[in-house]
Amino acid sequence: MEPWLTPLYDAEGMRAIDRWAIEELGIPSLELMEEAGRAVAEAVAGLAPEGPVRVVCGKGNNAGDGLVAARHLAEMGFETEVFLLWSGDDLSGDAASNLERFEAEHLDGDLMGRLEDSGAIVDAIFGTGFSGAPREPAAGAIDAINRCGAPVVACDIASGVDASSGEAGDVAIEAAITVSFHAPKLGHLIAPGKWHTGELVVAPIGIPEGAPVEPAAGAIDASVLELAPGRGSRSTKFSSGQVAIAGGSRGLTGAVRMASQAAIRAGAGYATVAVPADLESIFELAQPEVMSAGCPGGDGCLAPASAKAVLKAFERAAAGVFGPGLGRDPGSIELAREVVGSIPAPLVLDADGLNAFAGRIGDLVAREAPTILTPHVGELGSLLDRASEEISSSRLSSAREAAQAADAVVVLKGDDTIVTDGDRVAVNILSAPALATAGTGDVLSGMVAALLARGLDPYAAACAAVIAHARAGLEAAAQVGTAESVIATDVIAAIPAGMSPARPVE
Repeated sequence: MEPWLTPLYDAEGMRAIDRWAIEELGIPSLELMEEAGRAVAEAVAGLAPEGPVRVVCGKGNNAGDGLVAARHLAEMGFETEVFLLWSGDDLSGDAASNLERFEAEHLDGDLMGRLEDSGAIVDAIFGTGFSGAPREPAAGAIDAINRCGAPVVACDIASGVDASSGEAGDVAIEAAITVSFHAPKLGHLIAPGKWHTGELVVAPIGIPEGAPVEPAAGAIDASVLELAPGRGSRSTKFSSGQVAIAGGSRGLTGAVRMASQAAIRAGAGYATVAVPADLESIFELAQPEVMSAGCPGGDGCLAPASAKAVLKAFERAAAGVFGPGLGRDPGSIELAREVVGSIPAPLVLDADGLNAFAGRIGDLVAREAPTILTPHVGELGSLLDRASEEISSSRLSSAREAAQAADAVVVLKGDDTIVTDGDRVAVNILSAPALATAGTGDVLSGMVAALLARGLDPYAAACAAVIAHARAGLEAAAQVGTAESVIATDVIAAIPAGMSPARPVE
């Protein structure tokens, strides 16, 4: 794994780590469970619950973690009850051993009434091995826990969430805190699982670092920004990276302007915009730092007759962006399908450039140069010809599918932005709510192109742009005073702070 990624594990990886610790290092599994349960108890105690603590257990090792937590909570002086959703006879191994050390009641009936006046709930129903949809009695128990109003502390992962993908069924625990054992899992950080996790606490449980297990993914660290070469005494505007951006249409000129400004702020030494000829004056007047190429042939938009001029604008580019503000005029869509495959530079395909390939994502395989797709869930849904709700519920698998279908790097935007080439996966864990405003996607596409032009490979360029973009969003919010007041040009102004890995951004 790249050194600028922090390892994230899926269920299979965590099972392998547990086996390594137990079988190779000789650490007793009961000791690991004891430390896990203790960490959960400490998290519950930190809530200072005013009322009984109820621990709801399934029948796997997660139940054992809950039983250990209950014992420690009782020793701390909290009134504590344990409810088993299945008979105690169904517990085995370490979970059964801990059942012998703390009394539990097999609850065969309505849980809701038993949770009344709870100060806190411990969710120990399912662990990281869960996938699919909860069935009874777990489904009813999860619903009752969510409705009881008490804060929930989840053991390892919120029950109902798939630790390997973040997928969740119709019923999943809404945790206030999730105590993850040893390391974070993918399901904690990818929506919708992310929204069920609450505050994520990673607790050491006695497993040493260095397990010979390949992580399933990585969290993007700002150190990736150190890969981008800086300007030196021999640099020129051309050697610093040339970016070309094609798009724009009547009413949508701002998208191209923001993408090109972001590219320059992110270090590109030279930027050219290929825009409709009858709108070129807008760019000439508004952007003195950016060159413009007026492309004839359309009425306020790019059209098939613009193809030669668009391709000429990309001739010397080290990287490019196609699609910001392109619009959905049939001629613009036809142009995109005609020229995207012929652009010789590494290319970021964004916005309506993506929509031009709705249901035709396989056409992009024909590109010889690298391609980076930067969709939100709706655009990815169009590419894969499925509803955006389906993409939202399976973000990781959808992004991987698109990357493989297009032979491209996919940047699936969101608070949990996912970067994948179909094999490798990186996740942004730096939450920046200020980016939830129009135009910030155009900013991101310009930043990706700039980093491509400066020499980063497509996967690294995408990851670097994503983390710099999030950091810029946080900096912009700090500068204007509130996330809700941030606009895209504020984010552009904050790109220098976002691009500097040595500068802390909070």
